Amino acid sequence: MLWRTIRSMEVMAHSSSFLLPKLHQPAKTPANNYTLVVLNQQLPRFMPRLWAQAKMRICADGGANRIFDEMSQMTNDLDKNRYIPEIIEGDMDSIRPDVKRFYSSQGSKISDKSHNQETTDLHKCISSIRHRTPDQEKANLCILVTGALGGRFDHEAANINVLYVFSDMRIVLLSDDCLIQLLPKTHHHEIYIESSVEGPHCGIFPIGAPSTSTTTTGLKWNLSDAEMRFGSMISTSNIVDSDKVTVQSDADLLWTISLRNLT
Repeated sequence: MLWRTIRSMEVMAHSSSFLLPKLHQPAKTPANNYTLVVLNQQLPRFMPRLWAQAKMRICADGGANRIFDEMSQMTNDLDKNRYIPEIIEGDMDSIRPDVKRFYSSQGSKISDKSHNQETTDLHKCISSIRHRTPDQEKANLCILVTGALGGRFDHEAANINVLYVFSDMRIVLLSDDCLIQLLPKTHHHEIYIESSVEGPHCGIFPIGAPSTSTTTTGLKWNLSDAEMRFGSMISTSNIVDSDKVTVQSDADLLWTISLRNLT
């Protein structure tokens, strides 16, 4: 995530280059610059790639079960010692006792937050990451979250709410089918499209509050000073039409784009 100032407002640049094989990532992309958070849903097809390139790996409670059960099958590597999260965080109501014992014996830190039932496991993980990250590194911090989409809708809604709670952090929710991230109104946004791994379908819409003015470039159906709100017009089933999409709005927006059949 990069910033530069244009007309007194910073520009935030976004790229999904983390989905590319390491050899195909742009030279300007810092290596291993993201933290991976694994929630308790089926792992996406591209999970081995994310795991291998992550700077830190955190399982949210039952997400540890997913790594224990599914990673070896996905990689055809039966050695479970190759996939050890640095931290397991949450209220510990979903992780199996055998999984907890195994990872604890392998050096994973077990951060038991069962005393805190007022926030979700994802909220706990993001709060912990922010606390652990030195101030000088926060500007370039990126958090990728798998398992945040699919399953129960109330869980999905809570995970999207986390994007708003931590709107000053770059958090990307990932599934096999798409990614979702927040575009804060405090910045202009430049989204660099990695066409080999994402698109062409995309959407952009407000959830936290209506937008009275949103303008885009790089889409098949661009918005020009458009008003968007639920109960009226929102931009869904749009198409990326350029290798760069720009977004300017007076409201926080959610950006989503489809993902191709990645392995």
